[in-house]
Amino acid sequence: MFETLLVTFREGLEAFLMVAIATLYLRKTGHQALLGGVRAGLAVSVAGSAALGVALADIGATSPKWEGILAWVAAAAVVWCVVHVLKMGKHMGTEISAKLGDASVLDGSRAWWAVFGFTVFMVGREGIETAAMLASLSRNAELQHMAVGGAMGLVVAASVAWAWVKFGREVNLSRFFNVTAVFMLAFAAMLVLKGFHEFTEGGLVPGVDNAYWHLATEDWVEGRYAQIGSVLLVLAPTLWLVAAQWRESRSRREGRLA
Repeated sequence: MFETLLVTFREGLEAFLMVAIATLYLRKTGHQALLGGVRAGLAVSVAGSAALGVALADIGATSPKWEGILAWVAAAAVVWCVVHVLKMGKHMGTEISAKLGDASVLDGSRAWWAVFGFTVFMVGREGIETAAMLASLSRNAELQHMAVGGAMGLVVAASVAWAWVKFGREVNLSRFFNVTAVFMLAFAAMLVLKGFHEFTEGGLVPGVDNAYWHLATEDWVEGRYAQIGSVLLVLAPTLWLVAAQWRESRSRREGRLA
């Protein structure tokens, strides 16, 4: 449940921020008629990502080989996501506004479809990453727990995105992306280990005692160490961010009183 919460929180926040920035820009520039393209693109992206996640989970459940491959694909998606956000996170608003500006100057339905396509691409990119990561976790988690964790992650992500829109600089997104990047990379390492564990189950790793290594990694992938790691992946960055935000708010208040 905790891994699911972390994944949907991190990826959901990016998607919600993209939609929020796009909506604010179109309203600010007087292109409210194009908001339907954003909503339609969001709906298509969510539905497509959900279908992809189900398909990947079914593929991964067919054999340890495919489960291992899926875990490593998900790990690669996490690393790519972290690199992309650290590189482009500070300029996310500028990038989205510039592309929507180009789309909004088109005529009639062309502008609507351009906004729709842009939203599908931007949100769908996050959805594909999320689908791959959640599918890699589905074999070792109960569906009910995954659903609860996913819903909690999306609610928190939506709340943070709303706070960013409502209060602006009061929510330090740059700090959020930098801190959670460390723990997302730790999550990627867990996925790599999970993939290795699945490959040893199928006796697919050459040059090693597959039975020994499968047993040796059991607790780290499915046992108590995995559970502890899942809790830390969520609690550690959350507590750090809350503490940092509190210190920053306190410093601003003291500065105004001085």
